[in-house]
Amino acid sequence: MRDELSLEQKLEAMLTVALEPISAEELADVADVDAQAVVETLRALRSEFIEQRRGFQVVELASGWVMQSAPDVAPWVTKFANRDVSYRLSSAALESLAIIAYRQPVSRAQITALRGVNVDGVVRLLEQRGYIEELGRAPGPGQPILYGTTETFLDRMGLATLSDLPPIEEFMPPIETANTLADEMANEFDVNEVS
Repeated sequence: MRDELSLEQKLEAMLTVALEPISAEELADVADVDAQAVVETLRALRSEFIEQRRGFQVVELASGWVMQSAPDVAPWVTKFANRDVSYRLSSAALESLAIIAYRQPVSRAQITALRGVNVDGVVRLLEQRGYIEELGRAPGPGQPILYGTTETFLDRMGLATLSDLPPIEEFMPPIETANTLADEMANEFDVNEVS
């Protein structure tokens, strides 16, 4: 007679084959236990995988739990994943997505103004991929559509909430550097105006 499978085994197996994050409630329903037992077991599994330095980890995202590769193995996973680049985003798409993530809700015109180029095609692509969605319309002339990120975006970025995004200040040069660049540009402009 076979031994009964543990909740840990059941959850690990379900997360291994899941294509999308699964909520604790969904996992509990399938495993015939309560959601709190699922959360406690998944947290224990997460700690166990970290201690054992496994190649994957159990992560809680905005829309549920998922198994994903551990940060330590990222270079190898990236190398493997980049063999098929058909779903990679262009730098234009990534820039637009960053603007939407940090400034949402935001309109196409606002994204265009920040990027300096038309973003209609990029916004359509991001919407088709499920990274952004319409959040409503802005008041005023034309009532432009306002966009924001989706749970899919959070999941793909490995985030539980938007507050997990790194502070925007980390990507900006120090004010001293910005002032120096502004002075250099002003001096260059003055020289060009004179000649």
